[in-house]
Amino acid sequence: MIACKIIHIKEFMSHLLIQGSFDAFWLSEATITTRNTFTIDGALHPEFFSEEDREILERRHRTHSLWKEVKPFCYSIIRGKRTPLQFRIVFRLSYEKTRQALSACGVALDPDQVDGLFLNVQYHGGKVTCTTGTSVKTFTTDRSLEQVWDRMVLKFFQKLKIEHEDA
Repeated sequence: MIACKIIHIKEFMSHLLIQGSFDAFWLSEATITTRNTFTIDGALHPEFFSEEDREILERRHRTHSLWKEVKPFCYSIIRGKRTPLQFRIVFRLSYEKTRQALSACGVALDPDQVDGLFLNVQYHGGKVTCTTGTSVKTFTTDRSLEQVWDRMVLKFFQKLKIEHEDA
């Protein structure tokens, strides 16, 4: 797990809410506190979708909304004359990207055994911190997947030129 403090918050928020930088991530959950607290559970409800759409979601192993699908709602809550009191957005890596991460680290786990590779973004007290997390459904002492995920996130930040320091 890594924890980092974002140095240039305005640029980071642009990546998060305006640009498409985080759009491919699945949304696990979002909580935004302004005058009220708004909570969004990113888990999809298959019964809402048509049979055809459910089949597409199943083929893609998709269980959560994409950030790009929920981002406009979050943006509408966050933008305004006053900054939010706080927010927390929990992203998770898609099934396919998780499969690729497993392949890259050589861990003998099936993607179905990985509950999630998470990126937590938290704004509070005028600061943004990001932490990574991994969750597997089976016990393992091997930290290779966690290390690969941490490197992937740092490389992602580097690609976007998101400056950070250890939190």
